[in-house]
Amino acid sequence: MFSRVGSLRKGYSVAEVDAFLEEARAAYEGDSTEVDANTVLEKVFKEERGGYSRVEVDTTLDRLIAAFVKRDRADFVNRNGQQAWLDFVAERAATLYPRLLAEAGQRFPSPKRGYPGYRRSEVDEFMNVISAFFNDGSDLTANDVRTVVFRSARGSKAYDEAVVDAYLNRVLEVMLAVE
Repeated sequence: MFSRVGSLRKGYSVAEVDAFLEEARAAYEGDSTEVDANTVLEKVFKEERGGYSRVEVDTTLDRLIAAFVKRDRADFVNRNGQQAWLDFVAERAATLYPRLLAEAGQRFPSPKRGYPGYRRSEVDEFMNVISAFFNDGSDLTANDVRTVVFRSARGSKAYDEAVVDAYLNRVLEVMLAVE
């Protein structure tokens, strides 16, 4: 289904990707409720030499997330109406603004003492990109958000990884909900 990287390079675990996509297919077809858009957003695969191309798998995951969101949106609108959907998305989007409006260096908590986190300057720079997307319509794709990588840092030069990841998942959720 996906190209494999060379035997000296690392890609996503073939067995993990295949198993997860089979679960996702079953969930999408209604045979299971194990997988939804959030499950796909949070999925992390182990890496192995000669594994699947990360770019190809990530692109497929983005399409899969969009398919789940589109289906969920249609179900929600059928049950509650279009205006209720717009209100729901607006409410979710509003939760993003406090961190976007916060001063650089103060947007997220630091990691616990002794633990690494994401480099604050890089996260703040990406937050400016997100802000420009929501405020000015600047270019930003779901794939950009899903695949952004921040270098590691510690102490006052870092933000807590889990909090940043949760925030970026919410950004993706809102972006996909309005596509």
